[in-house]
Amino acid sequence: MSFVQIIEMRSSKFAELQELGDEWERAPEAKRTVRRRVLCEDRDNPGRHFNIVFFDSYASAMENSALAETTDLSAKMEALLDAPPIFVNLDVLEERG
Repeated sequence: MSFVQIIEMRSSKFAELQELGDEWERAPEAKRTVRRRVLCEDRDNPGRHFNIVFFDSYASAMENSALAETTDLSAKMEALLDAPPIFVNLDVLEERG
């Protein structure tokens, strides 16, 4: 079963957050299990962003979370947030497209 994690972030330092994410994606040694990522900004609430991350499974997401690279990235990103991130964990029941 596919798994999606939505991370809500509020930050006045979005450009710095985005650069950290870009660095993580470019890192050749990374063993991440992320399959797809969509970054969004709330049109009606500037500074509120959603990172929608797709994984093959919940187990795959937990494997990714346990990576040292992910732990390091999370700590750096949280330092740039105006409030703690909010995580929503979703099992995909149906996908159409």
